[in-house]
Amino acid sequence: MLQLLAGDIGGTKTILRLVQADGAKADRQEVLYEQRFVSADYTDLVPMVKEFLAAAPVSAQPQAACFAIAGPVVGNRSQLTNLAWLLSGERLADELTIQTVELINDFAAVGYGVLGLRSEDLVTLQTGSLNSQAPIAIIGAGTGLGQGFLINCGGQYQVFPSEGGHVDFAPRSELEFQLRHYLLDKHSISRVSVERVVSGQGIVSIYQFLRDRDFAAESDDLAQVVRSWEQGAGKRSELPDPAAAISKAATTDRIAGRAMEIFIDAYGAAAGNLALKLLPYGGLYVAGGVTAKNMALIRDGSFLSSFSHKGRVSPLLKDVPVHLVTNQSVGLIGAALRAGQILGMVWGRNVC
Repeated sequence: MLQLLAGDIGGTKTILRLVQADGAKADRQEVLYEQRFVSADYTDLVPMVKEFLAAAPVSAQPQAACFAIAGPVVGNRSQLTNLAWLLSGERLADELTIQTVELINDFAAVGYGVLGLRSEDLVTLQTGSLNSQAPIAIIGAGTGLGQGFLINCGGQYQVFPSEGGHVDFAPRSELEFQLRHYLLDKHSISRVSVERVVSGQGIVSIYQFLRDRDFAAESDDLAQVVRSWEQGAGKRSELPDPAAAISKAATTDRIAGRAMEIFIDAYGAAAGNLALKLLPYGGLYVAGGVTAKNMALIRDGSFLSSFSHKGRVSPLLKDVPVHLVTNQSVGLIGAALRAGQILGMVWGRNVC
């Protein structure tokens, strides 16, 4: 049996997980130990991992590790955006005495993670017609809009991240054209990316747009949360999350309800655009924190109809299986799966 170390490394928090896996079937994982850390309490990842392994209730000697990083990873190295950490897979392997360590982008980890999900981790919006040889697509609204895809290579999958969240936002109605103009003026920018609308920040921006054009009267509680956030640019991490407050109020507040309708409509359209580019008959998985926190609104709203509303090519999307990911540990699952796959590379197994 193998021990694998997985990590979800963020500027605010880091989650480490030690798993045990069958060497021949590394996707069969048993969680041995998991712990959450405040990232800023440590000067580097190494002392955190050493503390974690020493505290594990079992003898901890992982053969491989994979850390999902909330930021760019180039050449197995990453300079974290919100931490003074410069990480290198080679250095971590040496200082932690682990055979091999790989750093991957956090949304790439989600890509690997969907391969380890169970039926209870998913809400299926559209069954479609599954083709196991076709690409798998992943999309997820959170701080930004992550997108990527997986290709089947001889029974193993390779994950390819993308920057699809930064493509141009394409308005589909007069209201969305007005929203685009609002964002251009508000931020003094020359273009609007889709993630300015389809993300947690996008929810806030849509709410501000409706509020500023007097769509309806603001409720006092929601107005206080949003305005405190607007005025607290330097300490926003310490304030209540306005996107969460807006989505929570969607069933009782007119502005919040309409904002979430616009958001979900645009989210479905963005997912449909990704599906048209890839034809992911292996499945399209909708992940991200915003998805997990708004499952009912997405399931019951216009997401699926906007997903498939693509004119004369709409029938192509009817066969795409569409799943919402409810398991918020999907990135950790993926990091552990990738760690097992790395050992497969070292041992000469059939891996892309």
